[in-house]
Amino acid sequence: MFNLFWIFFKLGLFTFGGGYAMIPQIKEIIVEKNKWMTNDEMLEIIAISESTPGPIAINMATYIGFKQKKLLGSIAATLGVVLPSLIIIFIISLFLEQFMTNIYVGYAFIGIKCAVAFLILKAGINMLAKMKKNMFNLILLTLIFILMISLELLSKSFSSIYLILLGGISGIIYNSIRRTKI
Repeated sequence: MFNLFWIFFKLGLFTFGGGYAMIPQIKEIIVEKNKWMTNDEMLEIIAISESTPGPIAINMATYIGFKQKKLLGSIAATLGVVLPSLIIIFIISLFLEQFMTNIYVGYAFIGIKCAVAFLILKAGINMLAKMKKNMFNLILLTLIFILMISLELLSKSFSSIYLILLGGISGIIYNSIRRTKI
């Protein structure tokens, strides 16, 4: 139980940029190092965690903790991933004004933003590489990618939840039609 807490505590402490930036590290520790689950299970956890309310890192920690040690495991993993941010934010709040005017803090955030962008891109590329390749998945991926780029270029505000719902509904319809034919 402590190991589960400690793994997620370290992830929460040393990963900047939120849950998406944590995905490569979580995958490395959970799938490759500890072999607690497979790549396919990890992709499912990411999809579920993204489509449920709340931060993806907390949702993933809760699910992985539950899979390992049931309710107490989900509590340990969730506390582990949340506590570092809570502690750091509390400390920063005590010195917020001095912290935000520090030129070196500004420089650090510029570098951190670049690293976080790369980590998120890496997580996306890894998910794409592990995705089962069939015509439906490739067409859906292409259409959603085009839709996302078009909306961004047109400066249209569009919640990603609609894209997730569109993908889910498309998957249900496609597989229902496929099963009917079989």
